Amino acid sequence: MFIATLIAPGTLSGGDISAARDRLAEAGCAPADTAWIDDGFAADMTFAELPEAARTALEGAIPGGDVVVQAAAGREKKLLVADMDSTMITVECIDELADYAGIKPQIAEITERAMRGELDFEAALDARVALLADLDEAAIGTCLKERVVIMPGAAALVRTMKARGALTVLVSGGFTRFAEPVAATIGFDRAIANRLLIEGGVLTGKVAKPIVGSYTKLETLLAATAERGLAAAATLAVGDGANDLAMIERAGLGVAYRAKPIVAAAAAARVDHNDLTALLYAQGIRREDWVSG
Repeated sequence: MFIATLIAPGTLSGGDISAARDRLAEAGCAPADTAWIDDGFAADMTFAELPEAARTALEGAIPGGDVVVQAAAGREKKLLVADMDSTMITVECIDELADYAGIKPQIAEITERAMRGELDFEAALDARVALLADLDEAAIGTCLKERVVIMPGAAALVRTMKARGALTVLVSGGFTRFAEPVAATIGFDRAIANRLLIEGGVLTGKVAKPIVGSYTKLETLLAATAERGLAAAATLAVGDGANDLAMIERAGLGVAYRAKPIVAAAAAARVDHNDLTALLYAQGIRREDWVSG
């Protein structure tokens, strides 16, 4: 069996569920039971076959809402591997750091193209970091304090999964000076990111090698899966950029979160409208069981 989880906090109606059920029936998916996870917020619909057809049929079914389709068995995950920039936080740290050097538009353009998959990530990171040469190291702390904002729902997602026995790993193509405090604030078990090289209190314009990119993210997912002795189906990966694609495609549930088009098109699940607590609803976890602090 499969489950389609309908998520539209505060606006989901019985009419929405009925209309979604009709779409599944028309697509030949043999819908069965429906049940609220939280009234007016999220609901599950089980169906017997054709999950890809179900995804297509339910596209745009809930105005302002999201739909996650997956196998019913093993929907609660025991490993979370998550991207940081524009996923667990609301900004791209390198773009914001560049603002302190007066070159944000120049760097942000490269970031956007890299996240869309138009540029090689590692080469693009080297190019952007080179433009930050001679920036005062103090700008990192200032940027962290003034610009970095935790994405809504991030803490609830991570802390709830940890409380239920999952391993949580933040793996970022950004920098340790941001990823480590962000991971500590949200509650991740581990953080992996790139290390900016600094000498004499200023950035050298270089980053330590090897670069944490797409390959590292995938390897982190696979290594953590093996470490915990998990089946692939028990894993969840979430991100927004092209360098997240490899891990998203290999995870049991790979989620494109407010993602670039190349990622949204390839991922098995998308969250475009809701915050990160949508991933708790996707696992069938009610609000009363969330851990927020």
